[in-house]
Amino acid sequence: MKKFFTLALLAATLLLAAPAQAQIAFGVKAGMNMTKFEMDGNMPDTKTRNGFFVGPTVKFTLPIVGLGVDASALYNQVEAKYDEGGSIKQQSLQIPVNVRYGIGLGDLVNVFAFAGPQFGFNIGDKSKDYGVGEWKWNTSNLSANIGVGATLFSHLQATVNYNFALGKTGEFKNSNRLDQYGQVISGAKGKGNSWQIGVAYFF
Repeated sequence: MKKFFTLALLAATLLLAAPAQAQIAFGVKAGMNMTKFEMDGNMPDTKTRNGFFVGPTVKFTLPIVGLGVDASALYNQVEAKYDEGGSIKQQSLQIPVNVRYGIGLGDLVNVFAFAGPQFGFNIGDKSKDYGVGEWKWNTSNLSANIGVGATLFSHLQATVNYNFALGKTGEFKNSNRLDQYGQVISGAKGKGNSWQIGVAYFF
């Protein structure tokens, strides 16, 4: 948790430290995520399922050729389905803060790569009881993004990125499953990783 808030503070400092002469653009972002949860212990992994995200976004173009920063506040919904039946769904507020570097042809088109941390806060159900165990979401989580994108006419943007968890997303409590030695598994942690396709419009 200490590491989480340290990274959050560094991200906030980066945004506040953006020079006054930086160009700022506000917009709206939406897209689709394809998420798979990987479980430890003797718990089954999940099938990839589609979800979505939407929310406001802001882009800083710094007075250094090609360099910029963007941040968003996204309502994010992901879902996972188990091979053995049943599913879990999470609703969260996700705050990605990405550093980007791009090359372009003036205002016509700009191609860029980006990477950065993403801070998540669960705003939906905290847990779900399966009878054989209870799945509990983390109140907050930390992940990271790496991806590429393109901006057309300074307004329309499309991105593709991979978001991977830097810690557990949730865990099973009091599971009645048995491990390979026939012992009861008391709990199992899971990480949710997603491919994301997004579009944004900047005003």
